[in-house]
Amino acid sequence: MGDAKMLHKMSSAPGFIAALDQSGGSTPGALRAYGVMETDYQGDEEMFRLMHAMRVRIMSAPSFTGDKVIGAILFERTMDGDVNGEPVPSYLWQKRGVVPFLKIDKGLNAEENGVQTMKPMPELDALLIRGREKGIFGTKMRSVIANADKAGIAAVVKQQFEVARQIIGQGLMPIIEPEVSIKSPTKQEAEAILRDEIAAYLDKLPSSETVMLKLTIPTVADFYAPFIGHKSVVRVVALSGGYSTADACQKLKHNPGMIASFSRGLTESLRVTMTDAEFNAAVAGTIDQIYDASVNKVAAGCAA
Repeated sequence: MGDAKMLHKMSSAPGFIAALDQSGGSTPGALRAYGVMETDYQGDEEMFRLMHAMRVRIMSAPSFTGDKVIGAILFERTMDGDVNGEPVPSYLWQKRGVVPFLKIDKGLNAEENGVQTMKPMPELDALLIRGREKGIFGTKMRSVIANADKAGIAAVVKQQFEVARQIIGQGLMPIIEPEVSIKSPTKQEAEAILRDEIAAYLDKLPSSETVMLKLTIPTVADFYAPFIGHKSVVRVVALSGGYSTADACQKLKHNPGMIASFSRGLTESLRVTMTDAEFNAAVAGTIDQIYDASVNKVAAGCAA
């Protein structure tokens, strides 16, 4: 599946995956956090241009290399963009040693049975083919679980694995992301149901098919240990889910085998007004912090 060198990096290299995939709905908030207000631009095109400029600034920072950042998840417009005249996917892999992934979901359906499944993706095959031709290694797709509803969680996992097999059929590596909301009043119970549902699907996958898992940092330390080293799992990555960088990193350290795939946690210290030197120093500091949490673990069960 895909590039053998990319697969080797994703399966064994130390480091983390940078999530640079904020899409239409989350872009204004990401820009606000960066110091760009809605009054600073007009219309979606200018908004996305400013967002792309921010991402280029991150991707071209001296510390943003495959030594610590082993992968990057891209919004479709970012995949289609360039860095200094070079297409983003090839720039990431050829110049930075960072494996490129593509966010493929088109948003979420309304909540039902305590969950939000993904909206239909009728043009998915065409997008997968285009991504593969541009050098994309894998994909990411997000669902959300708000409550410990067994039927709802079963529906989320079923959809995720159905789409994952479609992605595998196009020669790409799927990242399955059934996010459990950190605000859920039944987060721990939801995670128990989710783990059982995922395990059942993993055990049924043909030996030739593998996936990656992106999961909210669990309430119980090391809860997803059964997936680490599973024959059908290339890597288990953690999403920050709204935790601050410091909190997410501290919690991640108690989950041996999981690596980070942070979005807000990666960018929360960055501001548009920073000089290049200040910006690059902030990126480097955050990368070091997230890398440390991904690589240097403490014994599971210790107090956070």
